[in-house]
Amino acid sequence: MDTLAKLNEVFRDVFEDEDLTVGRETTAKTVAGWDSVMHITLMMSIERAFKLRFNSGEVANLKNVGALADLIDRKKA
Repeated sequence: MDTLAKLNEVFRDVFEDEDLTVGRETTAKTVAGWDSVMHITLMMSIERAFKLRFNSGEVANLKNVGALADLIDRKKA
């Protein structure tokens, strides 16, 4: 499964919305309910799903889901 497909599964689970689809250009502004509290929950779920850890600097610099997918791919390599 590619990174973006797996991220979609995590987003659907965290936001409890089976119809939610995220793409590379998706941002917090385009997902209903994605606030600062949900961001923490989301990042923890992503870390668990991909079995990796992010530092606060990495997360702070993310502009969209595409940047997140790229970061995950770099960390997994």
